[in-house]
Amino acid sequence: MEELLSDFPPADLTQLALHGIPAAEAERQLMQLRGGQQWLCLERPCTVGDGIRQIPVDLHEVLQERFALAAGDGLVARFVPASGAATRMFQPLQTASGDGGEPRRFLAELDRFPFTPALAATLSRTGHALEAARRRADLATLRAALLEAHGLDYARLPKGLLAFHRAGDEVRTAFVEHLAEAAQLVGAGHPARLHFTVSPEHLPLFERHLAEWRGELERCYGASFEVLFSIQDPATDTLALASDQAPLRDADGRLLLRPGGHGALLTNLAALDAEVVLIRNIDNVVPDARKGDNLLWDRLLGGLLLELVDVQRALLEQLQRTPGDAAVRRWGTLFLRGELGVNLPDHDLTSVELTVLLDRPLRVCGMVKNSGEPGGGPFWVRGRDGALSRQIVESSQVDRDDPEQAATLAAATHFNPVDMACCLRDGSGYRYDLARFIDHAAAIVTTKVQSGQPIRILERPGLWNGAMAGWLTVFVELPASTFNPVKTVFDLLRPAHQP
Repeated sequence: MEELLSDFPPADLTQLALHGIPAAEAERQLMQLRGGQQWLCLERPCTVGDGIRQIPVDLHEVLQERFALAAGDGLVARFVPASGAATRMFQPLQTASGDGGEPRRFLAELDRFPFTPALAATLSRTGHALEAARRRADLATLRAALLEAHGLDYARLPKGLLAFHRAGDEVRTAFVEHLAEAAQLVGAGHPARLHFTVSPEHLPLFERHLAEWRGELERCYGASFEVLFSIQDPATDTLALASDQAPLRDADGRLLLRPGGHGALLTNLAALDAEVVLIRNIDNVVPDARKGDNLLWDRLLGGLLLELVDVQRALLEQLQRTPGDAAVRRWGTLFLRGELGVNLPDHDLTSVELTVLLDRPLRVCGMVKNSGEPGGGPFWVRGRDGALSRQIVESSQVDRDDPEQAATLAAATHFNPVDMACCLRDGSGYRYDLARFIDHAAAIVTTKVQSGQPIRILERPGLWNGAMAGWLTVFVELPASTFNPVKTVFDLLRPAHQP
């Protein structure tokens, strides 16, 4: 306690309490910052047949039917992290001069971008004509009208509220496309349930956009919408470390607290009231004409999840009812080892040991073959206790100065598109305490320069990385057609995002 008080005087403890951060949590973060990054130990990549399974066509019908039953009962919800601003999406335009390759492409293909009608209208209000600006290659005027506050303000808007697709006169944002896909996923007559995590300053914009589109979408798809928004809990913010190993402070001497990264959204996820939660990033959506594969594979992931959960719950019930039954224990061992890929010791496990291993949240994660896209991937990871487990790993969690680890990372055959189905409830219908299954050592500790001084910052274990490290995990191969993210403005010109 003396060490705690030496690091955090009473004014700090008051600030932390008002922020919702327990003193013990602040001390843990400070110790982690001082200790630096803890690297994961990669054993080998997960590959098809060794950690990644394929769903044969002859199972598609039964899995879709299983999913449809849950969707019809209103037990399916979509969870979409949507708080990020679109600033990086436009970096090719913000850092380029008018005679570069990317500006030339932007000018040449301006008609193909979904936001062009709005851009033309914005320019017209200030006495400019879009075609005239394009002919004279006036990138500065076009860029200002697109990105700055007096124009469309796209550099500061959340990516979910940007125009992504255009069909005739209709222009849809990524947010609207998620609504449309959720409605088609569950089918007419059923509730389309979605939960978006947003920034506080953008919440009114999302609410207004939903009000503008709800009626039209409900008429179009015959579904009702249940849409919830949440913001990142300030209690998930993290400390930073100054160069003198003391907590970093602002100009007023107060602790500098920073958002904890997408792993902080575990609190938002834990609050969802749904049997099946489908997680997808905000920018991975396509127009209706191209949604077929996404709809099919989300139903398959959800259906497989439900099939596995049925067995999980049946086993837990039998282990509780007949703990001495050797046949039930063999069944549990085979299920954990065979279906869920859990690395088990060689000796026979007791009913209590099997129950501890089985009684946890379960997820089925889609994985796409590597094609040069950024993102984490599926690996067999050797834990600090020596056990192997399947984990989604980001490159920032791996010591790439270690040649063996760097080679293992580079050998990945698949990457994580963030397309997964999760079950957050136990067999009695109670929500799991998701905090119990976090690997806190999987946090990201990095160094950056601020005001000429090196500082260390801390991100909580990633939502689908260390935050779910203790979950039961199944990896399934998805076709590349299900992954169509928009990372830069030019991704909107890819065939998947065009009419």
